[in-house]
Amino acid sequence: MEALETCGRRLRAALAAGQVRRRLPWLLLAIVLLGSALKDGDLVPETPMRNKRNPLNVYFVKVAWGWTLWLLLPFITVTTYQFAKSKFLYGPTKSILLVLRRLSALLVGTAVWYVCTGLFSYIENLTGTCSAAGKDSEPRRLYGTKQECHQDNGIWNGFDISGHCFLLSYCALMIVEEVAVLEGLSINQNSKLRVVINGLFVSLCFLTMIWVFMFLCTALYFHDFSQKLLGMLIGLSAWYGTYRFWYLKPFSPGLPLPSIPLISKKYSYSR
Repeated sequence: MEALETCGRRLRAALAAGQVRRRLPWLLLAIVLLGSALKDGDLVPETPMRNKRNPLNVYFVKVAWGWTLWLLLPFITVTTYQFAKSKFLYGPTKSILLVLRRLSALLVGTAVWYVCTGLFSYIENLTGTCSAAGKDSEPRRLYGTKQECHQDNGIWNGFDISGHCFLLSYCALMIVEEVAVLEGLSINQNSKLRVVINGLFVSLCFLTMIWVFMFLCTALYFHDFSQKLLGMLIGLSAWYGTYRFWYLKPFSPGLPLPSIPLISKKYSYSR
């Protein structure tokens, strides 16, 4: 438990000044630019990360939204209720309603993920053609979708917006926004609740590191520059449109720290 507390304290200190939230979008942009330049210049070394079947891609990135949702759900629930309780902002009933309101941010995120990935697939099908080997005597078949093409062992050539760049950037930015609630949360040093929150917080931080690392691998090994840049820009637009615009409005899931503007947030999580 002491190691968890130490790790949590160091990670909270790194997030305290808000530098991570301000710099992460620029870091992601720099990764896309530099990674694409190295890839196009054939300067990227051969590593296991070039293989799409690497464990991090198969067991984490392929279900990135599931991991993000699974950890943010209890974190938002516990921290939002505790924040409302510790600040005496709401009674028990209103605190629960606040928790439900904040959890609706996950519904928004799920909708963003579903719509964007569906749109990417639609664009790839709309712009693609299939290169499939067939017998000369057989009439040339027209393929309407990527799935049909792959069923005949063909190669589909379409504009494939990087779903990895979109989802990994969006998940990383969303997590960093949500853990900002610790900047205004006060919890007793020896409470079991603190252990739970620390465990979730440290897990979310390490998950964010995985997302950024796999974002780097995508930039280095996969997709064209335009596909990666567009995927990342859509991820950044989804984050900005929610946390920097819509969530500031009254009828929205709201920000992690209710009624406290970003510029006035102070690091006050008890040590």
